[in-house]
Amino acid sequence: GFHRYSTDGQWLVPHFEKMLYDNAQLVRLYLDGWRLSREPRFKQVVEETLAYIRREMVHPDGGFYTAQDADSEGHEGKYFIWEPAEIKSVLGADLGEVFCRVYDITDGGNFEGKNIPNLIHANGRIEVKDLPDAEKVIAEARRKLLEVRERRVKPLRDEKILTGWNGLMISGVLDAYQALGDPTYLEMAEKAMRFLLARAYKHGRLFRTVTGGIGKLNAYLDDYAFLAAALIDAFEATAKPAYLDKARELTAVLIEQFWDPQTGGCFFTGRDHEQILQRMKTGEDSAIPSGNAVATMNFLRLFFYTGEQPYLDKAEQALRLFRTHMDQNPFGMASTLCALDFYLSRPKEIVLVGKQDTPEMRDLLAKIAGRYVPNKTLVLVDSDGKGTGYVPAAAKGKTAINGKPTAYVCHNFTCSQPVTDWDALERLL
Repeated sequence: GFHRYSTDGQWLVPHFEKMLYDNAQLVRLYLDGWRLSREPRFKQVVEETLAYIRREMVHPDGGFYTAQDADSEGHEGKYFIWEPAEIKSVLGADLGEVFCRVYDITDGGNFEGKNIPNLIHANGRIEVKDLPDAEKVIAEARRKLLEVRERRVKPLRDEKILTGWNGLMISGVLDAYQALGDPTYLEMAEKAMRFLLARAYKHGRLFRTVTGGIGKLNAYLDDYAFLAAALIDAFEATAKPAYLDKARELTAVLIEQFWDPQTGGCFFTGRDHEQILQRMKTGEDSAIPSGNAVATMNFLRLFFYTGEQPYLDKAEQALRLFRTHMDQNPFGMASTLCALDFYLSRPKEIVLVGKQDTPEMRDLLAKIAGRYVPNKTLVLVDSDGKGTGYVPAAAKGKTAINGKPTAYVCHNFTCSQPVTDWDALERLL
C-alpha cells in the first residue's frame, strides 16, 4: 500500500497516512505500466497493494474503508519504522545484515534515530550478489517481519465507507482481475458493489457515506459518476447486463440531479441538496479525477454500448464547455483530456462470441486485458449470438467460427473479419 505523499526531496519520509483513493488509482497506473513494459516489479506493486487493501481496508460485509492514520501510540510513523537489532532478532544475524543492507537500515537511522526501509538507492530493485535467489529470500524475510509488525499497536482506521472512493477502488480491483486473472479480485469487487447497492442506494438516491452500516448524506457528483463507472467496468469484466442496467439507472439520476441544461456539464451538488448561494461546476482534477470528466466518459461508454444519442449529445456538450480549460490548464484537466481522446479517436469495440466459461475464452480475455488498449469497449456474446442486449449495432448477428471463441473488432460502425487466434486479434488491436 502507498502512503499519502513525501515530505522531503528524496522521497524517503512519507506522510504515513494511507488513503483509499490513492491506492485505487495507483493500482490502475501500475497495471498500465505493466501492460506497456512487462516489468515484473509493476505487477508486484499491484498484487502487494491489493493484498494490503484486503488485509486492512475491507469491511466484513464488503466495501472499503476510507483511510489508515499516520500515527500510533502518539508518534507518526511508529508502526512502520525499524531498528537493526529488531530485524536481526527476527531474521538471524546473517540474513538480518543482508536485509538491513538492502533496505538502508543502519544503527544511525534515517528517521528520528530509527529507520524507514526503502529502496531509493537500489532504484527499486533487490540485487544481492552473494545471496542466491535474492528476491525470494528477501520476500520471505519481509513476510516474517510483517508478522512481527502485525503485533504492534496499529494506526487507527477511518471506517467511513465513501461511495465515490469505493467506486474508484472497485474499478481498480476489476482492472486487476481482468489483467491478472485472480478470481479473488472479482469476488472482492462484486462483494463491495453489492454492499454499496444495498447500503448506499435507497429509493433511487445514493448516499455519500455508509457509517455503522447506515447510509448518510446526499451523494455528490463524484459519488454517482465513480460508482456508475465501476458498474460499467463490472459489466465489461463479467458480461452481466444487470451491471450496465444499474449504471444507466444511476446515470439517469445523475442527469436529473446534476446536469446543467443551459450550458452543459454537471454541478457538484444535486437539486435535492440544501440550497446554497452558487452551485459549483468544475472540470479540474484534484487528488481524485474530476466528477465531470468521469461522467463525460460514462456518457461516451454508454453511448457505444447502447447507441442512444442523448448520451453522446451530453458528452459533446460537456467537452465543448471545458474546451478553454483544457487549452489553458491541460495538466489540471487530464481526466477530461482522456475523455476527449476517447471521443476523438472513437473506441475499438471488441466483441467476443463463444462459450464464456471455457479455458479458451478466459485465455483470450486475459490476453486482451493484458495488452495496453486505452480506448476500447468489450462485449461478450454467447455462441448462439444472443449476447447481453448491449452489442454494437455493427456486430449484431455475428457468430462463432467452427465453435471457437471468435473476435470482431469494430470501429466507426464497421467491423473486422472474424478472427479466432490471438496473433490476428493483436494486430487488429
